[in-house]
Amino acid sequence: MSPNVFQQNRVDSTVTVIDVADPADPRLDDFRDLNSVDRRPDLPSGKGLVIAEGVLVIQRMLASRFTPRAFLGTDRRLRELAGDLDGVAAPYYRVTAEVMAQVVGFHLNRGVLASASRPPELTLEQVLDGARTVAVLEGVNDHENLGSIFRNAAGLSVDAVVFGSGCADPLYRRSVRVSMGHVLRVPFARATHWPADLKILRDKGFQLLAMTPAASARTLADAMAAVGDQPVAILVGAEGPGLTERVMRICDMRVRIPMSRNTDSLNVATAAALAFYERTRLTGGGPQTSGSA
Repeated sequence: MSPNVFQQNRVDSTVTVIDVADPADPRLDDFRDLNSVDRRPDLPSGKGLVIAEGVLVIQRMLASRFTPRAFLGTDRRLRELAGDLDGVAAPYYRVTAEVMAQVVGFHLNRGVLASASRPPELTLEQVLDGARTVAVLEGVNDHENLGSIFRNAAGLSVDAVVFGSGCADPLYRRSVRVSMGHVLRVPFARATHWPADLKILRDKGFQLLAMTPAASARTLADAMAAVGDQPVAILVGAEGPGLTERVMRICDMRVRIPMSRNTDSLNVATAAALAFYERTRLTGGGPQTSGSA
């Protein structure tokens, strides 16, 4: 069908809308088979796209360095996003809920998607520039945990996230959704030489705090009080095994969260949130870096 112009409240505010009735239309391929193990468009080995799901997540994508290349959604969601799409060059493919379900492979309650290409990854030096609090992850391979950590980081004054070895793709659709779009805005970088790159953090003055349930570790409140306003890197590991011993030996301090009822550990995103909060509580949050990922 021919494209049309969706007129917003201001006369100079428009977005290109293309009505599509055929779910097989190749223009919708950015959004096809989102649940497929080997064909989904956000696989780094395939199209390598970033998929934002829902109005709020798309709004955060629009405020990030991830530039949308297309939108797929219903007329209702188009009207909700109208003010945000002013000046955006990407087309909005308007479809029915039924056509959308056939394209993506399931019924999407949120009613709208956006796709973006992956920009060049930020370097470790870039995300550490001006940072005071960073999260460092090792072996965190669950997409929902990753998304939760980014959401917690955004809300609790964490300036950047650093990925060590064994971490899942933070730009997988589920991670982006669970993070409520914050994975697109909180800067992140990969340590290309792990764990040797922890020396970069130490050289920049960061105190490295390794989270562990070990009874011999220092309590979280005590550890955060001890580091004061120095730059801090909070290290968390995978569910179950936690941080490797090799990484903990490099760190300045081992830190535990006191727990009751013989509980041995917390979910990694929950543990990270408590550490972020304690850091924020003692430092007042502090200024965050202006960079965004």
